Amino acid sequence: MNLTIENILLIGSLLLFISVIVGKTSYKFGVPTLLIFLAIGMLAGTDGIGGINFDNPQIAQFIGVVSLNFILFSGGLDTNWKSVKPILWEGIALSTLGVLLTAISLGTFVWFVTNFTIYESMLLGSIVSSTDAAAVFSILRSKSLALKTNLRPTLELESGSNDPMAYVLTIAFLTLVLNQDQSIVSIIPLFLQQMVLGGIAGFVFGTLSKFIINKIKLDFEGLYPVLVIALMFVTFSVTDFVGGNGFLAIYICAVYLGNQNLIHKKTILIMYEGLARLMQIVLFLTLGLLVFPTQVFPFIGIGILISIFLIIIARPISVFISLIFFKMKLRALERITCCSRISFSGHLRPFFTRSILAVA
Repeated sequence: MNLTIENILLIGSLLLFISVIVGKTSYKFGVPTLLIFLAIGMLAGTDGIGGINFDNPQIAQFIGVVSLNFILFSGGLDTNWKSVKPILWEGIALSTLGVLLTAISLGTFVWFVTNFTIYESMLLGSIVSSTDAAAVFSILRSKSLALKTNLRPTLELESGSNDPMAYVLTIAFLTLVLNQDQSIVSIIPLFLQQMVLGGIAGFVFGTLSKFIINKIKLDFEGLYPVLVIALMFVTFSVTDFVGGNGFLAIYICAVYLGNQNLIHKKTILIMYEGLARLMQIVLFLTLGLLVFPTQVFPFIGIGILISIFLIIIARPISVFISLIFFKMKLRALERITCCSRISFSGHLRPFFTRSILAVA
C-alpha cells in the first residue's frame, strides 16, 4: 500500500488507536509496550499484513529527531534536581565513560566474530552503546518499581544524558568508515566540541527560556506549552548549527526549566507528558515500518549473538568500571546493571544509523 495524502491520516489514526489499545492490554501482562508498538509497525509494513510501503530513511530520520526532542525534553522537565544532585557524577560517568566502554568492548567483539573492519565494528558498537531514554522513562514511570536509595534518579539521568555520547561516537566512527585515511585521534576535537558547546548552550537557552516564559504576557494559557515547544526546537537547532550536540542541550535546558518557577508550569508538564508518550508510539511505529523482516532473517543468528554479548558482558563490565571509584555497594551496582539491560535493545540506534548512512 502506497501512502498518499488521502489515506495517511486514516492509516495513521488507526495505527495509533491499535497501539494505544494493545499497549494498555500488554501492560497488564508485563509485556514492554514499546516492543508492541514496534511489532505493530512491522505487521503494518511492506512484509506484514498491512502492506504499507515505507522505505524512506530521510523521513524516518526527521521523525526520529523530532520524537527524541520531545522525549528527552519531557524527561528533563520531570527530573528533580534535588534527587539528581547527590548522584550527578555517577550519572555522568555512566552516560560518558559507560557508553564509551560499551562501544569499545562490543565493537571489539564484533570485529572478532564478523568480517567487518575495525571501524565498522566500532560503528556498530557505538550505535547500540547507550540505553534507550524512551524505554527507561516509559518503564520507570509506568510501573511502580520499588528502587531503593538513588537508583531511579541515577537511571533516569544516565538514560536522558547518554544519547549525545552515543550520537557523537556514531558520527565519529561513521566519518572514519567513510574516510579510512583519517586516524582515530582526529575524532577527539569533534567529541569535545559537541559536548562542550552542547552543555553551554543548554544552560544558556535554559536561562533565556525561563526569562521569556515568565516575562511574556500571552492571552491564553494554552499558548504557553506552544511557546515552550518553539523554545525547545530553537535550542536544538541553534546548538546543532553552531556545532554543539542538540540532544544534550535540550536535556540540560529542560532539567533547568523543570526546577524553576514558571508561569502555568503544571499545564506545560501535563502537555509534555502526553506529547512524549505520543512520540514514543510514533517513533516505534515508524521504526517498525522501516524494518523488513525478510531482510533480517538471514542475519538473525549473528544479531542474537551480539545482543547476548552486549547484555551479559559488555554492559555489566562498563557499569562496574564506570562506578568503581564511587562509594556504591555491590548490590546497588548489580541493580543498576540489571535495570540498564532492560533498555538495551538498541531500538533507536539502528533506526538512526540507517538514516545517517542513507543520507551520507
